[in-house]
This record gives sequence, structure tokens and C-alpha cells, in this order.
Amino acid sequence: QVQLVESGGGLVQPGGSLRLSCVASGFTFSSYAMSWYRQAPGKERDRVARINSGGTTLTYADAVKGRFTISRDNAKNTVYLQMNSLKPEDTAMYYCHVLTHISNWGQGTQVTVSS
Repeated sequence: QVQLVESGGGLVQPGGSLRLSCVASGFTFSSYAMSWYRQAPGKERDRVARINSGGTTLTYADAVKGRFTISRDNAKNTVYLQMNSLKPEDTAMYYCHVLTHISNWGQGTQVTVSS
């Protein structure tokens, strides 16, 4: 079955950087678009970034454009989210997602931006 395992979250000061990773298994990774979502307490889960299967088309939420970069390594079955210039409002649980015949989610990794 599909497994998505996120890592790389943590506590960082405003203006800092983190890189999230999501290792995927159980499907043909190189054939599917991948996305990162985030959910803050009491808020809806929103898509942050998406990358197509070949890594050539990237889309971002307005709130993170110019600060976050999504990328993938199809040889490693891994998708990344590089997050720079982090703000307190970026604090959330971050989830990896792939839509196969169903919607698949990882367990999430917590990102906290605070001084």
C-alpha cells in the first residue's frame, strides 16, 4: 500500500530555514504529481505546493511564493520542500500528499516558527 513518511520539521526562529522530506513507497512515484499541505490548529488543511511527475511544473500558494521551493528526486522516491524566510504564520503540521486511485497522506511533520 501507499506509504508517505515526512521528516525535517522542527522549531526555528523567524527568518530561518527548514527542508522537509517525504519518502514515498507502494506506487510508481515517478508517475504521480506530489503535493505538500499544511494545517494550523483550528484551520483547514491547505495546499502549499505541488510538483508534477516530471518535476517541470511547480505551483505554490500565494502565501509562500518566493520563499518555499518544492522539488523531487524520482530516483530516491522523495519530494522535498525547502522553506526559507520562515514566518510565525508558517507554523503548522505539514503533510505530504499523493492522489492515486485514492487520496493518500503521510503522518505529518510539525513546523514551529517562534523566537
